[in-house]
Amino acid sequence: MKPTLQLKLSQHLALTPQLQQSIRLLQLSTVELEQEIEKYLAENPLLERSEADYPAVPADTALRPEGGESDTSAPPEKAENAESPSEGDAFDDAWGSEGLYPASGSGSNNDDDDADFREVQACTTTLREHLLWQLGLMQLPRRDLTLTQCLIDALDEDGYLTQSLEELAELLPAELEVDADELAVALSLLHSLEPTGVGARSPQECLALQLLELPAEPIQALALCIAREHLPLLAAHDFARIKKLTGCDDAALRDAQTLIRSLNPRPGAQYAALEARYITPDIVVRKLRGQWTVSVNGEAYPRLRINRLYADILSRQRGSGLAGQLQEARWLIKNVQQRFDTIQRVGQAIVDRQRQFFEHGEVAMRPLVLREIADILGLHESTISRVTTQKYMATPRGIFELKYFFGSHVATDTGGACSATAIRALIKQLISAEDPKKPLSDSQLSDVLGQQGIVVARRTIAKYREALNIPPVNLRKSL
Repeated sequence: MKPTLQLKLSQHLALTPQLQQSIRLLQLSTVELEQEIEKYLAENPLLERSEADYPAVPADTALRPEGGESDTSAPPEKAENAESPSEGDAFDDAWGSEGLYPASGSGSNNDDDDADFREVQACTTTLREHLLWQLGLMQLPRRDLTLTQCLIDALDEDGYLTQSLEELAELLPAELEVDADELAVALSLLHSLEPTGVGARSPQECLALQLLELPAEPIQALALCIAREHLPLLAAHDFARIKKLTGCDDAALRDAQTLIRSLNPRPGAQYAALEARYITPDIVVRKLRGQWTVSVNGEAYPRLRINRLYADILSRQRGSGLAGQLQEARWLIKNVQQRFDTIQRVGQAIVDRQRQFFEHGEVAMRPLVLREIADILGLHESTISRVTTQKYMATPRGIFELKYFFGSHVATDTGGACSATAIRALIKQLISAEDPKKPLSDSQLSDVLGQQGIVVARRTIAKYREALNIPPVNLRKSL
């Protein structure tokens, strides 16, 4: 075994269980920490939650929702629908007994008054349910209804029909004798449903279906022509060629472009299920008496304590076997507090170094590396890396991950340095203030920054612009 590897192994084995736990807790995000604590609470009877606030946080700094603490009770589980299927004709036999009407929803038999109904996700209607509901209101032959239902089942999340009618006809059971012409009739029925544009087989058809619903007028006719035949040219902002092919002038093309932009190219997206993700900041940044200060967020801090009942039993009966669990509980409480103390220290050091950011925004961000904070606090770079990953601070300018404040730098003509974050902010400002008819190219942006003493190559400008999701100069040009 190599000496360096042997040394690292011996150092790892020399870590006490308490230190290993401390390092592990420092790596966890707030959500992962809560999951870890739940595991400890389930396994250790000497550990319990406490209602006491984090001791180092003043009462006015805790981020508390109105109405006090939120209930952590689990939401009631949904009951399964036990309805039995009904008999149908040959189409029902071939495609299952699911009716055209979606289930009305399932309720919960949980009558627990302590359940936190604020955490129960609202019941939302899916695109399929919305279309089937409309279809069920139509007085149509059973065959047409079922074929339209088959098309609805083939839609993607955006409401597009990605398979051709010929392919879908081949997938149907042969005994049903369905051809593409019958599916074309069913597709017409699908196109008549809301949202308009659903069942389209391309973006061109989707936009055309929506334009056909509008009153017939010259701008609508021009927009329909562009959507059907020249949509790629419009996406590439090739206005000169569109005017040549359609014979329109700048004003008409501008109005048609505005009309097309008002349409929805993804009609089914509004019914897609969205999973909300919440971030609980670990620390809070406020300006108090002219100084930017960092405090631990009381809502993120797990309130833990030793269970007095079991502790009293242990004090009377030394041989109860709970001594080890008592020590583990004490370690956890101490390590959790140490974790937040370290995050607070690192957060305060970051705020002290990036004070201009909190005063003036991204353009004032200064270059910062992990070693700089590590040297200030006397910690190892790896510790700073753990603390700044998946840990968040709430500030008057928004919620930021701690590692957001670290970044590379670019030299200036004066011998100083400018952070990459500040350069991106300057690029964003310059582009937002540019003339839409004569947008700035990457080379021009590089020249403008050079005039301000910031030397940035054109390729670097392009990289930063793409990171900001800003399109190139030809796609930013407007009429």
